[in-house]
Amino acid sequence: MSSGDRATKAAQRRYDRLAPFYDLSETLLEKGRYSSWRALLWSKVEGECILEVGVGTGKNFPYYPPHQKIVAVDLSQRMLQRAKAKADGQPVEVALALMDVQNLAFPNDTFDSVVASFVFCSVPDPVRGLGEVRRVLKPGGKAIFLEHVLSSNSIIAWLMNFANPAVVRMIGANINRRTAENVARGGLVVERVTDLWVGIFKLIEARKGL
Repeated sequence: MSSGDRATKAAQRRYDRLAPFYDLSETLLEKGRYSSWRALLWSKVEGECILEVGVGTGKNFPYYPPHQKIVAVDLSQRMLQRAKAKADGQPVEVALALMDVQNLAFPNDTFDSVVASFVFCSVPDPVRGLGEVRRVLKPGGKAIFLEHVLSSNSIIAWLMNFANPAVVRMIGANINRRTAENVARGGLVVERVTDLWVGIFKLIEARKGL
């Protein structure tokens, strides 16, 4: 097994373990800024065929646009089980699938939009995953990401880099990624980066070239 495969398996086990407590652990964040940020994220989608990568427990379901075809995938079976329970109780139409964003099982040029919220902080190879996002987007298709990134403030960035190994061990999320740069490295054209809070939380809008 390669180091990349080991890292992916470790992430899968970590989120399977966190699944029963995941929603509870972020209750205050969801009631605070996250809910408005999710609404903003989903207001940016285009087209009728939409993919959400890293659906987790289904926190974005309340913000899904009506009357759209939405496919949602996640690496963790236990996260998906909780998402399915939510989907069964809400007026959302979503096809859920167990899938790794680093190896999406969809043909090229499938989706009008791809959406992710707080996902590429934990993908073992984020550039590979973003390359897959580009591949499954239709030419001209849009990708929208809600992410936390490394601060541009040198002191805060040093603290984030120092704390990152411990944070990854505890919750699986890297707090020092440069996701806007990774989006470009994945082959997408970054159109807009909106600062949401203190230069750490960003909304990144990108597009696949024609």
